[in-house]
Amino acid sequence: MAVYKLGRVSSARKALFRDLVTDLFINEQIETTEAKAKAVRSIAEKLITMAKRNDLHSRRLVASYVRREVANENQDAIQKLFSEIAVRYNERPGGYTRILKLGPRRGDAAPMVILELVDRP
Repeated sequence: MAVYKLGRVSSARKALFRDLVTDLFINEQIETTEAKAKAVRSIAEKLITMAKRNDLHSRRLVASYVRREVANENQDAIQKLFSEIAVRYNERPGGYTRILKLGPRRGDAAPMVILELVDRP
């Protein structure tokens, strides 16, 4: 199993992953670097699998992970995950995300990608 440290201390790395996963659930598509997308992909897929169970315990586990700074945005992410995203992938056994390569970033030539949920409307 690969551990993506991304040159950050653990608290900053966890906050980054939490923000990216929350933004992915709200927007269903994010543009980021390839390393960040590969790191966030496994976390997002595990949270979607948890949301498919649709019980109180999984809802609390997901709520403990997604971003909490803005209360209404947090509720939107959790509500959207359980009411729309988990229902959409109910029959799918896995592979909820896709990474599409865009090319190098202009400033530092970092490989950029789009991380998106498959079968999105």
